[in-house]
Amino acid sequence: MRVAVADYGAGNLRSVRSAFERAGAEPVVTNDLREALLAVVAGVGNAASAAVELEARGIAEQLRERVAAARPVLGICLGMQLLFGESEEGGRGLSLLGGEVVRLRARQVPHMGWNTLSVTGSEVLAGLDVYFAHSYAADEAEAVVATVDHDGVVVAAVERGALAGVQFHPERSGAAGARILENVLRWSSAA
Repeated sequence: MRVAVADYGAGNLRSVRSAFERAGAEPVVTNDLREALLAVVAGVGNAASAAVELEARGIAEQLRERVAAARPVLGICLGMQLLFGESEEGGRGLSLLGGEVVRLRARQVPHMGWNTLSVTGSEVLAGLDVYFAHSYAADEAEAVVATVDHDGVVVAAVERGALAGVQFHPERSGAAGARILENVLRWSSAA
C-alpha cells in the first residue's frame, strides 16, 4: 500500500516513514499526495511555520481535496493540530475539523512520555500506552475518539470519516504504535 508522507519541512518524517515500512506499507516522503491510498501529515515543529509551508508547497489544497473526496488522511502530532483552525502557537491550520489548538494547561509542559489512552469511540486504540511529546493540543474538538489525563483531559485522537489524527507518536510507541499503524493501514484500505 502506497502511503504519502507530506514533505513540508517538518522534523520526524524519517522515523514516521520507517514505522510505516515496518507496518507493511510503501511510504514515500513527497509533496504529491494525490495517488497514495493514505496521506499522512506528521512532524514536530511550529504550527505557524508548518501551516505556511503546507500552503506554499500546495499540500494544503491537496489535503482539502482528499478530505472532500473522503480519501484517507492521517495527522500525527503537529499534523493532527494542523487539521484544526486557529492555534495559540500562531497561524491557522487547515480547518478540516472544528475546534482550536491551545497551549497545554498543566504543571509540566511539554507533555513528554508515556500515557494510557482513554477511548471514547475507537476500538483500535483501547487501553494502549503511547508516547507523547507536545506543548499544544486540540481543545473542545469535534470527532474526539480518545483522550489522556495530563493535569486535565487532553485530546489524544480524533476521527471523522476518512480523516483521523493522533496527538501521540505511534512511531515512538513501540508495539502499541506498530499495532495502531497496522490498523490505520487496514482502515485506509476500507475507506
